[in-house]
Amino acid sequence: MNQLDALKQFTTVVADTGDFKQLAQFQPQDATTNPSLILKAVQKPEYAPLLAETVAAHRGQPLDVVMDHLLVRFGCEILKTIPGRVSTEVDARLSFDTAATVARARRIMGLYEAQGIPRERVLIKIASTWEGIQAAAELEREGIRCNLTLLFAFCQAVACGQAKVQLISPFVGRIYDWYKKTAGAAWDEAAKAGANDPGVQSVRAIFNHYKKHGIATEVMGASFRNIGQITALAGCDLLTISPELLAQLAATDAPLVLSLDATAAQTMDLPAVAYDEAAFRLALNEDAMATEKLAEGIRAFCADAVKLEDLMQKA
Repeated sequence: MNQLDALKQFTTVVADTGDFKQLAQFQPQDATTNPSLILKAVQKPEYAPLLAETVAAHRGQPLDVVMDHLLVRFGCEILKTIPGRVSTEVDARLSFDTAATVARARRIMGLYEAQGIPRERVLIKIASTWEGIQAAAELEREGIRCNLTLLFAFCQAVACGQAKVQLISPFVGRIYDWYKKTAGAAWDEAAKAGANDPGVQSVRAIFNHYKKHGIATEVMGASFRNIGQITALAGCDLLTISPELLAQLAATDAPLVLSLDATAAQTMDLPAVAYDEAAFRLALNEDAMATEKLAEGIRAFCADAVKLEDLMQKA
């Protein structure tokens, strides 16, 4: 049994791509997209017609409306290939506007439902800002399930649990990137691999906290740099993995063991934690890595949304 098949025994495997033609070979349960992945996909020749058709069908409408139609078009194609859910992201430029995020999420879900896709098969991705988490809380009460992304800090995970969001995506690789860059020449790759990887440790702490305190929010590790980070999180609720790393797992036969154990977490001595807005903002501010990576991630997604709009205007 290869490592990909072994991993599927412990964890729901999710494909992290907008390239739906790649999906079938890995047979993931779910798939996630974001503005950067969609931008990457539409620049490939095989997806150019999909961009052109979407723009032509909605010409004259506001760019943000055309953008949502494009995202939903990709999502619908992905759903033809997988049995589970697709995650579609709200424009990152709304990350600090609760009301606008709620409105955009409702519109995206409405577009899916117009295509005959039930709500259960869609997760709305929202950045894990305070405003984003409050938007998700409101949407969840309406039956719109959310995936809170760009999650780097324990306080973000706690607030998402309080908001009863469906799923969170803690970013393993970007946490690793920050600590490696900060350490500079002092970084010891071997000593910080696997279970000692700071990104892996972050997800383990969140997972154990959720399971100890009966928080139903699903934990989906994301943003991996190597398969060692993935195998060190075997047992996590879900892991969203790029096609390149899925291929590496499928080509590897090394044994895989359960690393995260929900039953074991329930016996741990972990205090209950809660945050109001002021405490959340202070805790996030105290975490230099999370503060920097959240801001950087939002900026990058905003920039890619602008690039995607430029492509749509030229189509």
